[in-house]
Amino acid sequence: MLDPDPAGGGGTLVGVDVGGTFTDAVVVREGRVHTAKVPTTPDDQGEAVVAAVLGALASAGLGAGDVTHFAHGMTVGTNALLEGKGARTALAATEGFADLLELRRQDRAHLYRLDAHHPPPLVPAERAFEVRERCGPAGVITPLDPGSVERLITAVRGCGAEAVAVGLLFSFAHPDHERRVAAALRAALPGVHVSASAEVLPEVREYERLATTALDAYLTPVLGRYLDRLGERARRAGLPEPAIMQSSGGLMPVRTAARHAARTVLSGPAGGVIGAAHVARLAGEPRVLTFDMGGTSCDVALVEHGEPARGAGARVAGHPVHLPMLDVQTVSAGGGSIAWADAGGALRVGPHSSGARPGPAAYGHGGTAPTVTDANVVLGRLEAGAVLGGSIRLDAGRARAAVGTLAATLGMDLEACAAGILAVAVQEMVRALRVVSVERGVDPRECALVAFGGAGPLHACAVADELGMPRVICPGAAGLLAALGLVVAGERRDWVQSVLVPVHDGTDLPGRLAPLAAAAREALPGAVHEAACDLRYAGQSHALTVPWDPGAPAGALADAFHAAHRARYGDADPGRPVECVSIRLAAHRPGPAPDLDGGDPGPARTGPARIGMDGATAWVAPGWSARGGPAGALVLERDR
Repeated sequence: MLDPDPAGGGGTLVGVDVGGTFTDAVVVREGRVHTAKVPTTPDDQGEAVVAAVLGALASAGLGAGDVTHFAHGMTVGTNALLEGKGARTALAATEGFADLLELRRQDRAHLYRLDAHHPPPLVPAERAFEVRERCGPAGVITPLDPGSVERLITAVRGCGAEAVAVGLLFSFAHPDHERRVAAALRAALPGVHVSASAEVLPEVREYERLATTALDAYLTPVLGRYLDRLGERARRAGLPEPAIMQSSGGLMPVRTAARHAARTVLSGPAGGVIGAAHVARLAGEPRVLTFDMGGTSCDVALVEHGEPARGAGARVAGHPVHLPMLDVQTVSAGGGSIAWADAGGALRVGPHSSGARPGPAAYGHGGTAPTVTDANVVLGRLEAGAVLGGSIRLDAGRARAAVGTLAATLGMDLEACAAGILAVAVQEMVRALRVVSVERGVDPRECALVAFGGAGPLHACAVADELGMPRVICPGAAGLLAALGLVVAGERRDWVQSVLVPVHDGTDLPGRLAPLAAAAREALPGAVHEAACDLRYAGQSHALTVPWDPGAPAGALADAFHAAHRARYGDADPGRPVECVSIRLAAHRPGPAPDLDGGDPGPARTGPARIGMDGATAWVAPGWSARGGPAGALVLERDR
């Protein structure tokens, strides 16, 4: 459990976010923000994390012993998944179901592209093993065979697995067999991590439950090793143990994160969304789209009334992660995204990135491929000779050479090619923003755009123009807002339990919620509880998550579902029975809310103009103007 009042007594708050190119640290002390940005160290992210913290503390005139609250968002799990560098994992399944990860849902990776393929399962067929047992909806059908458990242990030991995912049929309702198998594995193989699906995700949908458990097993040893190294580095530096951002937008203790890595796959993007929600509240904006563009990718989300949209799962690198998380869409369009010409002579941008090393050509670290950053340097939107991250000086000559090579291939002049690179990248980002707005029934023209990350303010006007958005807010510490989001984020835990019961006054849904509430009170005393239900019409295959007041009549919950169904699909059937698939409970303890002093953003300006910010550069496009906003923010508005 974390300190419920980390800012009490004039404490020093620290947040560190690891990006693909830079690692950002923010120190908040008595409302003032101090920052540091250093190049990410891909081989061991913890090296840059501690260096960034110490740099930010030095700029504040503070030492490691002054830190009272240390929060961290990272990309360790996501990177391991994207690069295929997770732990060697085995699977324990019910007899006859060892091929479930391979079968998936028997759908194609893309409806119209026959050349598109699913990624290979995280557990190959040769490491998928079975135990003899069977449970059904009503309980045990075939008792657990101890001999098959012994054979499983022998097989796991023989295949050299570092981790095991245990997922048995109907374990969300009847977990005893699965618990016994997991306990036997842990006792016999103490050096092997075991993820049991009843602990990771006690929910219906066999494939999603097993796939999420396999991902948890695949990533947890990698994340555990990283957190062990980071903890040792922090101790040597005199820093406290870090709290870890999870995909749902709340912090959890490092020991909890080390046991279940699947909950951290969107750790980095989540910090940015929480920071943008904080900015939206300060600015009094009821509805915003967040636009976080860094060196490798761009993450976008919807925030309404200061609260980010949430979901019950997503796909990461093609693998389902069916856990509570912020509704974030990610595209491979960052400052380091590489521009290239395809076989048909069309200009393309991404998905490949120059990364932290060598980085864009303008960084002078050996990169030669043209990137989005190089295009901005060519067009003068990034100042030649400017210093990034304290040590990288932008080299305009190298940027022009890189873009010039692509321009020659395409038969374009230099500036036109650079403008084309930015236009293609903007379309990728606009596509993602439409997913979290138009496809959710939200008109982006009624939203403000909160632009941050090292490259977000550079492209915000172009993105807003494409979507018809009238206003852009660039926070004072735009380049480091994800780190600031880690500072203000509170602690959070989420529970889910499938129940599959009808919604009417005779169903005791509050009684089904009681065990989750007891677990929440034990894990996070004094937290605010928020309940929700996954509901569907009887016979439907998929459900909608609807907020739930356990003290209200069941009819109110059904009415809320009808309204939600009509809002999402344009239709509802109030006379049709409603079924509760799962109940959800979130326990949340708010984080600190420092009164940030963002400084003076300077006089109002009209475009075209380049404005330097903390960790970023804003580009005010022609037809736009810039003025100061709350907490040192820069507000860009389209001229009327």
